[in-house]
Amino acid sequence: MTSRSWYVIQCKAKESFRAAENLQNQGYEVFHPYIQVEKLRQGKIRLVEEPLFPYYLFIHLSDVADNWRPLRSTRGVLKLVSFGNKPVKISDQLIAQLRERTQPQPKDYLKAGEQVLIEEGPFKGLNAIFQSRKGEERVVLLLQLLQKQQRLEMPVTSIRPL
Repeated sequence: MTSRSWYVIQCKAKESFRAAENLQNQGYEVFHPYIQVEKLRQGKIRLVEEPLFPYYLFIHLSDVADNWRPLRSTRGVLKLVSFGNKPVKISDQLIAQLRERTQPQPKDYLKAGEQVLIEEGPFKGLNAIFQSRKGEERVVLLLQLLQKQQRLEMPVTSIRPL
């Protein structure tokens, strides 16, 4: 049985998703960590996948059994990252930790009753309770003011979970 290790592939600009797909189509085991972020696109909040390491992905290869030649000619791939003539190996433990930490979050990651911090506007720095979303761009919060909970709406981009 041959030993397999993880290596780092440098991708061409904005082509890491293409490189990962093309390498997988060739039968290579690839790990391309990404995170889901909310971005304002065409006036609406959208969940977008962004690479955790822009321009880089990881590939699991055998020193002996795997053919490394096709890597260089794969669309989206720039090169195998090396120091001198030796490709950089990444530990299995680091890959496992990255896999664990980059699991996609559900779209509605805030649940009713969760504490949030207001980061913008006149209530900046105050804690509130998330109540619900109102469309894609706004949220409804409960804020303790004047000895009672006041209901207020604000842009989803102006809060973060605690």
